[in-house]
Amino acid sequence: VQLQASGGGSVQAGGSLRLSCAVSGFKTDYFVIAWFRQAPGKGREVVSCISAEGGRKYYADSVKGRFSISRDNAKKEGYLYLDNVEPGDTAVYYCNLQYWGGSYWGQGTLVTVSS
Repeated sequence: VQLQASGGGSVQAGGSLRLSCAVSGFKTDYFVIAWFRQAPGKGREVVSCISAEGGRKYYADSVKGRFSISRDNAKKEGYLYLDNVEPGDTAVYYCNLQYWGGSYWGQGTLVTVSS
């Protein structure tokens, strides 16, 4: 199973980015997609997650109203839309696949927000 995260980059405060997570090698669509981030010098924290069917979503308080999560099961991809970003959003963002037996991590993608 592989998760390929992409879409990171440098953006000014108030700008937008779309992160993508492409899943390969997992035989079904029955898994949760989660996004975590790790800022310099800090621990990894959950940002958002979405249920297998896409009907249930969770957002950390720090990103509510600014970030949006979605998924396309036909493409086996997950997305995290970052709007109105702030310097505090600077971090390496990781996508994570969770299923009944465990989880898989993708490599991170760096988001840098300048003021």
